Amino acid sequence: MANTKKITDKLERKKVKRAARKKNETAKPKGERTYPRGSKKQKVKKLVRGQSKR
Repeated sequence: MANTKKITDKLERKKVKRAARKKNETAKPKGERTYPRGSKKQKVKKLVRGQSKR
């Protein structure tokens, strides 16, 4: 991300950040997944009615 500490104008800062984000996206694209999406999520066990899950 570009260093935008010195830029005081909010809109100008936003513009610089967006440009940096776009540049970074094209520079190194993420590789394809080798596992199904969401498969590594922690599974929540089914509980008895009335109990909170977390």
